[in-house]
Amino acid sequence: MDQPSTKDADYVLDQQVGFIMRQANQRHLAIFARHVPDLTPMQFAALAQLCALGRVSQNALGRATAMDAATIKGVIDRLRRKGYVASAPDPDDQRRVHLTATPDGLAAFRTLTPRAHGTTAETLAPLSDAEQADFLRLLSKLI
Repeated sequence: MDQPSTKDADYVLDQQVGFIMRQANQRHLAIFARHVPDLTPMQFAALAQLCALGRVSQNALGRATAMDAATIKGVIDRLRRKGYVASAPDPDDQRRVHLTATPDGLAAFRTLTPRAHGTTAETLAPLSDAEQADFLRLLSKLI
């Protein structure tokens, strides 16, 4: 087997941005699962945006949550089975589906919102208030 070059030896996996971000995300997902055990982060994001936007097309909700068409469809199907989302075809375009949060969906969102805030607080707890603000500002620049 070939010996790694000096350049290869300079690559340290646990110092790479993607590796660190993945570990931070795994930690965040574990915290989220403890706080909000009945929904995935993607389901909660879709429900949160649906409650904020009101009646919206499935495609628009996908864009608002950064989910592709196949992903948002699966997420909405699961939320519909939980009774949190109602859907209806657009009367002017049968290919378009409009979504609304059901009363149960709105109630679930209201109940889960403090838990979601708790997830954020616990995820960011190792940072000072100033570091949290800087971290969120810098992270937002990457998207």
